[in-house]
Amino acid sequence: MTSNKDRAIVVSALKHAAPYIRLFKGKVFVLKVGGEVFADPVATHALMEQVGILHQVGIRVVLIHGGGPQSTELAAALGLETTFIEGRRVTDGDSLTVATMVLNGQINTRILATCRDLQIPAVGISGLDAGLIEAHRRPPVERDGEAPVDYGFVGDIEAVNAEILKKQLDNGLMPVVSPLSCDATGTVLNINADTVAAAIAAELQAEKLILATGAPGILEDVGDPLSLISYIDRAALKQLKADGKLADGMLPKAAAIDAAISNGVSRVHIISYKFPDSLLLEVFTNEGTGTLVVDDIAALTTAEQGSSK
Repeated sequence: MTSNKDRAIVVSALKHAAPYIRLFKGKVFVLKVGGEVFADPVATHALMEQVGILHQVGIRVVLIHGGGPQSTELAAALGLETTFIEGRRVTDGDSLTVATMVLNGQINTRILATCRDLQIPAVGISGLDAGLIEAHRRPPVERDGEAPVDYGFVGDIEAVNAEILKKQLDNGLMPVVSPLSCDATGTVLNINADTVAAAIAAELQAEKLILATGAPGILEDVGDPLSLISYIDRAALKQLKADGKLADGMLPKAAAIDAAISNGVSRVHIISYKFPDSLLLEVFTNEGTGTLVVDDIAALTTAEQGSSK
């Protein structure tokens, strides 16, 4: 039997969440989740349960997933080497085959199966489907004083056909997007999932872009998990990069955050999937759990600034 104290807690929580539900109902949230989450069935269920709550209260969610750890693990099992340059994966022919198997096969299917269990009406899609993402193969990248870097079958986005996602959202579905695409000749390309999420968020004019990762957020000192930055603007984020304070894995995220905000996304959040209920706390409280990035600190509300969030 529920105690009076427990009932009071439930009622208080509902009253606290109500203003946020009114504010965000019908709005689009783009959520990018790193592949490491989906290596653990318990972590997968816990995160998707939170996503399901967002869907149930009327928030229109588009989920983009990565698959880096699983791709690296499968490549190693097959005797293939994996190369990263400044946090970005080099994708040769064999690595592309691995990425296709992992992203469109293993991870997308696992997410959809979890959604079925949680009664979330999700539909799997990749950048290839109906031309969702138009891309071209990235040309070799020049670097100061060094030989150009050829990232292989890695794509750069030309356009996102957002109507494909809007139709799914309008029908009450939640798109689960794999970050693969192809060029105009049908050559399959691997695209950084953070980059895909930023482009989709901008094209959908999303209310929020949320990046769920293993890190607690953006750290002032990459070696100190207690140095979490609660909120930051683009200029300060660029300064962190210039000062060499962003770890390699955070560099693509920083670029994606900058692109999203410069293209009209007003709020970008970085949260840790390891923190219990981090997604719900980030959305339904001012305090949140991770780092909020905005174009200018002056854009933060009084409540956001007052709560150090």
